[in-house]
Amino acid sequence: EVQLQASGGGSVQVGGSLRLSCAASGFRFDDYSIGWFRQAPDKEREGVSCINLNNRRSDVSSYYRESVKGRFAMSTDVADNTVTLQMNNLQPEDTAVYYCAAVSTIFADDCTPTTWGHFAYWGQGTQVTVSS
Repeated sequence: EVQLQASGGGSVQVGGSLRLSCAASGFRFDDYSIGWFRQAPDKEREGVSCINLNNRRSDVSSYYRESVKGRFAMSTDVADNTVTLQMNNLQPEDTAVYYCAAVSTIFADDCTPTTWGHFAYWGQGTQVTVSS
């Protein structure tokens, strides 16, 4: 059974950092795309970042939405089955509930935004609040 559990949210001031973790179980990382999504109050959920260890094309094996490029970095620890999202220089617009999610590469073998609708497994959200 695929399970994901996110943690690490909190409250920081503008410019601060947080590190989100997603503990995964029930699947092999190289068989799935792993993504981070977020949803702010009264807004639709949006993709933040994604990584696909199975895809050898650098242009589609990872993704960061434009507003977080250079500030957020996603990494995987295959040995620990953990996905992390390091978030630096946080801004008020980053305030949201963050979710980690996974989709089998059978259904989505890259990290382009066209695959967002295929993510089938979701962890519970973790709140990130950035205050000015």
